[in-house]
Amino acid sequence: MASNSPRRHELLAGLGVSYEVRVVDGIDESYPHNLPVAEIPVFISQKKAEAYTLADSELLITADTIVCLDNQVLGKPKNYTEACHMLSMLSGRTHQVITGVTIKTSGWAHSFSCTSHVSFSQLTEEEIDYYVKNYHPFDKAGAYGIQEWIGYIGVSRLEGSYFNVMGLPVQRLYSELKKLNIKI
Repeated sequence: MASNSPRRHELLAGLGVSYEVRVVDGIDESYPHNLPVAEIPVFISQKKAEAYTLADSELLITADTIVCLDNQVLGKPKNYTEACHMLSMLSGRTHQVITGVTIKTSGWAHSFSCTSHVSFSQLTEEEIDYYVKNYHPFDKAGAYGIQEWIGYIGVSRLEGSYFNVMGLPVQRLYSELKKLNIKI
């Protein structure tokens, strides 16, 4: 697994897969500005996978998750103000969470994406302030973690994979590994 995300580690471990974490620092996660939003996470997961050289017996999994509202990507907030602004934008609205995953060996690579639709109830300024001050969601796309307090009180509807919103669509990953005849 090529990720520093504790959530992705937890989800992959939940599949009963034994794995090792490897992270190459400094991977460029930029993308062409004319790339359709739905293709961005797969593009970035492929860039991440390209940064690794693998032995014949190794299998690598890379992933990238974006939050999209009105065809605009909401990345990781840089500070308190940006996090509050993002959550205010998501408040009372439905957005998409798209995760791109690349599975790679020394001889081939396979990529896919998974989209979930998340609806938030109307959030008050006090609720947003409380969440950002207490949970510091600066490492999370869209400034939230569905598995945290804001998900408990704010998510009113979810269509798709809950685990995708956490950062790794494990059911789909398991299905793709099976299709590729990879034993786990």
